[in-house]
Amino acid sequence: MGKYEPLQQFLEARDAAEVPMTFAEIEKVLGAKLPPSKQYPAWWSNNPSNNVMTRAWLAAGFQTERVDTARERLVFRRSRPSQTRTEAAPRPTLLERIEAKLGGSVTIPAGVDVTEPTGDVWDAAGR
Repeated sequence: MGKYEPLQQFLEARDAAEVPMTFAEIEKVLGAKLPPSKQYPAWWSNNPSNNVMTRAWLAAGFQTERVDTARERLVFRRSRPSQTRTEAAPRPTLLERIEAKLGGSVTIPAGVDVTEPTGDVWDAAGR
């Protein structure tokens, strides 16, 4: 289980459109302290390449709103309809997984099949 998976599970179990939480409540759900970067509003952005915790709330179908780092509170707002517990989330495509891992460092043009062989033949030395 990943460090932030408890937050994902907590949010997935909520039926509400909005889930207001304090940072202390989030830490209680996680069973661990939030990192020092919690003090920066950018850390709470909804950019999936921002940090691992961001992917947890996005995977649960929520986005952050009304982030107040001074008062250490925010609102998770549902960004997609909730799924039943037996309904599996759609698996990301290979291209989506590659782009998520590379965090915007590479752009793959539309229509390019990253699984298609190039036709190049390399020897054992990689030449």
